[in-house]
Amino acid sequence: MNILHLPKWYPNRYDDQDGDFVGRHVAAIAAHGGAEVAVLFAAVARGPLPGLVEADEDFSGPWPTLRYYYRAAPTGLALLDKPLKLLLYYWCVLRGYRALRRHWHGQRPDLVHVHVLLRTGLFAWALRAVRGVPFVVTEHWTRYLPPRAAGISWLRRWLTGAVVRRAAALHTVSANLRDALAALGATNPVSVVIPNVVDTELFHPAPPGAVPTPRTLLHVAAFNEAAKNLCGLLRAVAGLRAAWPGLRLRIAGYGPDEAQVRRQAAELGLLADGTVVFLGKLAHPAVAEEMRRATGFVLFSNVENLPCVLIEAQASGLPVVATRVGGVPELVPAGSPFGHLVPAGDEAALAAALAKLLADAETRPVDVAGMTAAVAARFGYEAVGRQFGALYRRVLGS
Repeated sequence: MNILHLPKWYPNRYDDQDGDFVGRHVAAIAAHGGAEVAVLFAAVARGPLPGLVEADEDFSGPWPTLRYYYRAAPTGLALLDKPLKLLLYYWCVLRGYRALRRHWHGQRPDLVHVHVLLRTGLFAWALRAVRGVPFVVTEHWTRYLPPRAAGISWLRRWLTGAVVRRAAALHTVSANLRDALAALGATNPVSVVIPNVVDTELFHPAPPGAVPTPRTLLHVAAFNEAAKNLCGLLRAVAGLRAAWPGLRLRIAGYGPDEAQVRRQAAELGLLADGTVVFLGKLAHPAVAEEMRRATGFVLFSNVENLPCVLIEAQASGLPVVATRVGGVPELVPAGSPFGHLVPAGDEAALAAALAKLLADAETRPVDVAGMTAAVAARFGYEAVGRQFGALYRRVLGS
């Protein structure tokens, strides 16, 4: 099978972590899905370009990867630039599609795999109508989850439903997101839930005998206050300092609200006494090392789909405290020995759960072997890649 992956988000020259969860899906499929894969990605440039479009076409890597970048302001006139950027996107995708056809000696892909709607899905729909190439849709976007879905325009909602209904299958990484799409009218008779991937060779427990840094919590996420509620987490941690001397919260990430979060930490005195340390943007190996040294992982989000960092924490043998939102309960179900869930926005409940995590760490060791075995069986590259291969064969009738 030749599978063309068409992602809205994918690691690129401006951000090597953008859509990295899509990259891991592609890697799992290439290794264990029984398919030849290629990636075609186009996005607005975040810097100057010598022309309207710049191409980065790589046919020498593990799979063909074609990235195209187009100017953010082709004319400088907002009324013209918005439709022109849409045309440039489709021109880039069509150019990449033709390049891949040449690479495949004139053959069309057997299937197009769209990752994150909407313009990606519209191209796949057009290709199906003109050339008869079927497509499947993978959706990750928390925009479709309540309450964010209220801001979706009627046109986008209608087009989303139309694309999903015409797909050969709909895939989501959580049952929660599947149900949210259904509530918006985006349903498909072939609907599957296949989770995100964790690299268990990178994210694994500390070696025997290693001693984690005591009373150390780790948070890894984008600095997006509306979604991640980092300021609420800081207030909860500030309230725990008296009862837990030496408590540390190490925060890794980057994003638009970093200045606001740092200001809140300073106002609470969390920087002056060293309770909070900002680590900046970390590569995945550095995140894995932080997880092996921490006592527990915390994520106090207002909205989530199926956060990879919680899977990575579990793969590292790290107990978690997170909010009961989106697909998180599918990772930490009720009664799970590997973590605690609290209501979104409930800072008192968060503080209590963190205190319990810290107390348990000093009195009741986590079943690390059981946790990591469960993670590998469900979220490992082989487990996920085989599920995608089965989905492809199902929709292609073979």
